[in-house]
Amino acid sequence: MKIETVSTTPIEGQMPGTSGLRKKTRVFMEPRFLENFIQATFDAIGGGAGKTFVVGGDGRYFNKQAIQTILKMAAANGAATVIVGQDGILSTPAASHLIRLNGADGSFILSASHNPGGIDEDFGVKFNAENGGPAPEKLTAKIFAATTSISAYKIAVTDDVDLGTIGKIQQGQMQIHVIDPVESYQALMETLFDFDAMRDLFSAGFTMQFDAMHAVTGPYAKAILEGTLGAAPGTVVNGMPLEDFGKGHPDPNPIWAKPLMDLMMSDDAPDLGAASDGDGDRNMIVGRGIYVTPSDSLAILAANAHLAPAYEKGLAGIARSMPTSAASDRVAQKLGIVAYETPTGWKFFGNLLDAGKVTICGEESAGTGSDHVREKDGLWAVLLWLNILAVRKQSVAEIVMDHWETFGRDYYSRYDYENVAIEQANALMDDLRAQLPQLTGKNIGGLTVTSADEFSYLDPVDGSVSKNQGLRIGFAGGGRAVFRLSGTGTQGATLRLYLEQYSGIGGDLEMDSQDALRKVRDAAQAISHMEATIGRLKPDVIT
Repeated sequence: MKIETVSTTPIEGQMPGTSGLRKKTRVFMEPRFLENFIQATFDAIGGGAGKTFVVGGDGRYFNKQAIQTILKMAAANGAATVIVGQDGILSTPAASHLIRLNGADGSFILSASHNPGGIDEDFGVKFNAENGGPAPEKLTAKIFAATTSISAYKIAVTDDVDLGTIGKIQQGQMQIHVIDPVESYQALMETLFDFDAMRDLFSAGFTMQFDAMHAVTGPYAKAILEGTLGAAPGTVVNGMPLEDFGKGHPDPNPIWAKPLMDLMMSDDAPDLGAASDGDGDRNMIVGRGIYVTPSDSLAILAANAHLAPAYEKGLAGIARSMPTSAASDRVAQKLGIVAYETPTGWKFFGNLLDAGKVTICGEESAGTGSDHVREKDGLWAVLLWLNILAVRKQSVAEIVMDHWETFGRDYYSRYDYENVAIEQANALMDDLRAQLPQLTGKNIGGLTVTSADEFSYLDPVDGSVSKNQGLRIGFAGGGRAVFRLSGTGTQGATLRLYLEQYSGIGGDLEMDSQDALRKVRDAAQAISHMEATIGRLKPDVIT
């Protein structure tokens, strides 16, 4: 096998964010763009010689071609083994599990998560480290540094390999293992949950609809829900992964999963509705007539996790991202365990999980997971809900209401202002940042500000400090507003405003969420001079 060393030059815009490098697909298809980033990653980890890697993606446009390039570059960089999902399919949590199961040195995961796919849409590459989690900040900094000084990349001159057939393929000195993407993941799930109880639940007439959104979890859900647990045929809809996700937006929320929401709010609703995103690490839970917010779902899963075999001895701790509501903190307090508040980004949970400080983690952006892998895991969350429903023998609505009556309700919503001019978004954040020291004690629209700061995180495991993680404003009476600029888009800026209002135990549990949050919302928009700075108050997406 011939190996070429191809001269190259640095390319701007290759700084990986919290979720890897994301750009428009056509950008990744440009000469040297993908190759430069992959070589920079190999260089940053000390080379590929003798190492084992996992490779796969969510099936979006350019997935298969990118995998072939990565395989050739891995061979040229001396890798010993690459494990790749059949047809290039591999969910992010399944990739994390395969790293840990096989003692691999890392994984190249090809996805732009919940962003749309297609030649004119989005693509991404993320490197997960040997613990199975997203590359830590020190490594992403090394990768970026390598992209700024790269002068050549290595690639094998060889034919593409057949990814459609399970088996082993020799590519020079490197062995490629094409595997069933579901098999190992399903085996892991069977060690965590009571599959017999869930089978009994379905055999007793329990009904469900799982919307895979033409993304990666389709094969996983079909195999586990319909194949193993006995859910009725057709329980999984949109189950075939497509390069453009059926021209949909594979983000499991009430906006982009509207057909599922409409069904669950209708007279024909099944007992449970669920959805997952592009790469399988997010989830949405809906009961008959009730949407469960991701913040509430995290809290309810934590409060009931002991009903599943893997967690019957209790939890070490609970972690949530800073913008996520405090609902899970109240569960931790009752359980007598530690609650951690981290920046947004699953890699911050990784240190806590590796150190055994927490068992369950979650983010308001529909990501929940546990110490079984080092990623959020959409289907895992759905299976834990099923396990809880099978044991408690109550409806989703009954479980949610019982939780609110026990802990109080955290009314919660996220406003996304998309494609904001970067200058305007930065101006809003800078102006608000300058106001923070003077806000405490002020009365804004009838609400008194009790705290105002910029969130900074001291990692209790490695002592690292992460600054500038979002602007927080607390109000008397249990209200809170958080402002952040999101790093998950590929154009413009997305300004996110997170709103929270705690009811208190015995408070009103059945208000409309937007009514409950109105005063906090109005105060946040007034303090930030939102209309004057970005020219709008109405968000593009409300979740």
